[in-house]
Amino acid sequence: MDLSKIIKELTEDKDKLAAAIAMLEELQRDSIDVPQIPKPKRKGRKPMPPEERQIVSERMKRYWARYREERGIATSAW
Repeated sequence: MDLSKIIKELTEDKDKLAAAIAMLEELQRDSIDVPQIPKPKRKGRKPMPPEERQIVSERMKRYWARYREERGIATSAW
């Protein structure tokens, strides 16, 4: 049995294992340092194009005018 050959093979295996361990530790470190940030949920209403906003504005003005008229509420000057 050639002990020097066995020692050489074991040393090579040890170097390969050390490199593999170092790579896995780096991957673990990267995954811990950069946590997965969940995508924030959208809050509020969806954006409305100006044309649609104008239509809604006119509709609501008519609604509130009719509301005040039916209830006899006087409009105040702002």
